[in-house]
Amino acid sequence: MVREGKMTSVMGHMLIIILAGELIFALPFHLARFFRPTFLQAFGLTNTQLGDIFAVYGVVAMLSYFPGGIIADKYPPNRLMSFSLLATALGGLYLLSGPSHFGLTLLFAYWGATTVLVFWAAMIKATRLSAPSHRQGFAFGLLDGGRGLAASLFASVGILLLSFGTFNPQGDFSDAGEAFDAMRLLIIYYTVLTALAAGLTWFFVSVQTESGAKDDFQQQGQHSSASSLGSTLINPLVWLQGGIVICAYCGYKALDNYSLFVVQHYGWSQVEGAQFITFSSYMRPVAALVAGILADRLRTSKMTYFLFAALGLAFAGIAWMTHFDAAITLVLAMLLFTFFAVFALRGIYFALVDESQIRMGATGTAVGIISVLGFTPDIFFASISGRMLDTGQDGFGHYFLFVAGIMFVGCLCALVLALKVNKMRKFQAVSA
Repeated sequence: MVREGKMTSVMGHMLIIILAGELIFALPFHLARFFRPTFLQAFGLTNTQLGDIFAVYGVVAMLSYFPGGIIADKYPPNRLMSFSLLATALGGLYLLSGPSHFGLTLLFAYWGATTVLVFWAAMIKATRLSAPSHRQGFAFGLLDGGRGLAASLFASVGILLLSFGTFNPQGDFSDAGEAFDAMRLLIIYYTVLTALAAGLTWFFVSVQTESGAKDDFQQQGQHSSASSLGSTLINPLVWLQGGIVICAYCGYKALDNYSLFVVQHYGWSQVEGAQFITFSSYMRPVAALVAGILADRLRTSKMTYFLFAALGLAFAGIAWMTHFDAAITLVLAMLLFTFFAVFALRGIYFALVDESQIRMGATGTAVGIISVLGFTPDIFFASISGRMLDTGQDGFGHYFLFVAGIMFVGCLCALVLALKVNKMRKFQAVSA
């Protein structure tokens, strides 16, 4: 009975972490990912302008990851996460005013801080604490898979709200005013959900996620922060993980333009494009959980380089087939595969922290360093891809080829990390 009660408590804890972990990014990312054509029309933006706005978000976020990691090693994660959610929801109130291009730039800079500084590393550490070493793949797969399911369910409701904004049988909006009216419903919807998640996190996520976790927070001052920081900074496995996350996150960012791709390249309506993205996103929980279970059996690093290799081939194939309109069915099948493989990667790449045997008390610091590197695509990816897509008919072909190259770099990073982990384990076995 005690064990069952503990399991129920852990699962409840993880459920709220999952909801909080997805809703923190709903306002800055869901609106532009699931409803991109409508978002562009409502605010009068080009792909290049939106890309530059996301670049500003990325710069602020990058500057926030490292100090956020140090903060996460000092304070309870539930308090940090709740504060971040509430601050992010407040930004939604400003978005309702229909800000100009400059106002949107300032808003996304603000969100770059609220979604990362005291949230991201705290969430990763809380997840690592929730599972033993041999179940890290499953824990992180559950986190990302659960976040994906939450995103899909919330976006499905958003599709209904979007549909209320148009009576055009083609599923498009006649002008920017009509598009913004529909977008206003979505903004209110996501703002309310984010604020509710802040309350749930504050009251129902326990400070202590496993035996000894509370003591771990209390003892942080007894360890040398400078020593912990120094040893983490010179750890090559940390830097390799940073490279892996960079490449995997580029693959994830690539999904943001899929609705635009089917609208512009195949003539689908805006609503149909949003429906395709939403439908595809339902693969995220399945992909992340399957990858997590397999990673615990086969090793996370091995799963990682296999997934990168498959993605590189898939994106290269899509780039080639954009020149053949008759290949639409095959292209859509490959797009769906890339959704699955990218979601699988996201579900397991932070499990590499445990495989690399990084000390629990340095988890936040390590995650901060990895994230500073790994999420730099928030700075450059949207700007580069936006310019590619605005070049004309061949823009998508160049875009998918660009992403394919990044996936092969990720494969190399994962392979080197796997070799280094093997060498470290053999040395420990001989020393023992």
